[in-house]
Amino acid sequence: MAFGRLERSPTSQPMSDINMTPLIDVMLVLLVIFMIAAPLMTSSLKMDLPKVAAARSNDGGAALALAITPDGKVHVGDAVVTHDVLVSTLRQTAARQPQPDVLLSADKSVPYGRVAELIGLVQDAGLTHIGFTAQPAP
Repeated sequence: MAFGRLERSPTSQPMSDINMTPLIDVMLVLLVIFMIAAPLMTSSLKMDLPKVAAARSNDGGAALALAITPDGKVHVGDAVVTHDVLVSTLRQTAARQPQPDVLLSADKSVPYGRVAELIGLVQDAGLTHIGFTAQPAP
């Protein structure tokens, strides 16, 4: 007289296979992240500017020399000018034909924002050929 089952069903064995679904999901998420982030990383500029062995003008034509000193004063040629005089000088220079090049010199200690303001004034006046002067390399 047996009160239990005579047949024994095999108990479930532990699964020894790796479930690939979570791994594939993680890889697809990483792929999407890199696809979005890759164009953002390439937009930054990495520049290794060369040293200037000799600075010279490209055509020897007329040029307007602008300079910013460390104390923030703007010079046209050798003369210190105010903001209003600078704007009128730039407009008069832009009216000449052919337009002269603008050669911009700035001290290393001048903040970039100040140089950018001066470039904006030059472009607002209508001058498009702007060059930067540099000291020769030692």
